[in-house]
Amino acid sequence: MSLVKAVTAAVAMGASMAIATPAAAAPPHPFVFVHDKFQPASQAEKADAVTYDKKLVPTSATVFIAELRVGGKGMKHHEGGEGQGHRMMHKGTFVFLSVRGLAPHHHYGIHVHTKPCGTKPDSSGPHYQNKEDPRQPSTNPKYANPHNEVWLDVTTNGAGKGYAKSWEKWQFRSDGAHSVVIHKHATGTTQGKAGQAGARLACVNVPFK
Repeated sequence: MSLVKAVTAAVAMGASMAIATPAAAAPPHPFVFVHDKFQPASQAEKADAVTYDKKLVPTSATVFIAELRVGGKGMKHHEGGEGQGHRMMHKGTFVFLSVRGLAPHHHYGIHVHTKPCGTKPDSSGPHYQNKEDPRQPSTNPKYANPHNEVWLDVTTNGAGKGYAKSWEKWQFRSDGAHSVVIHKHATGTTQGKAGQAGARLACVNVPFK
């Protein structure tokens, strides 16, 4: 089983546990889980998930986000059969997102942002970039791409459900990433439009490691 498949299975198991027992204590490092219902933007100081567009992201909608930091000091996995020893895991970050109750059959652009959510859509700041573009807002595909940023675009089904996952070969800088923002349309990839996905519809605070 590949690393990404294994992590996906672990996150899926953790997701079902978190949803079934929302009052349970937060999982230990290196996992981060957020499961919440969207609230009006006016509640941004109290709520972790807020919507700026109740038509495309209703207040009845819910979101689940999980992060797993992989690799680094002290993290190993078993290689092969018994007696073949251990080796260090590949360093990286796995992010999983699941949404329910959004507008049906709609493609949303979704990215990790640098600042927490606020009452205004722009409160969450720019996209988090592993290598920061010296020119902001960043629309250069050299920097604004799914390998240098975390993109979690989702196309919902007829019931407004959807999910996405992202595997990056790097980890967030300390205190560098704080939220996930849902945008109005699919993320652009061409020069001058790379990383752009229209209006910010909703925002979720996530305590990324």
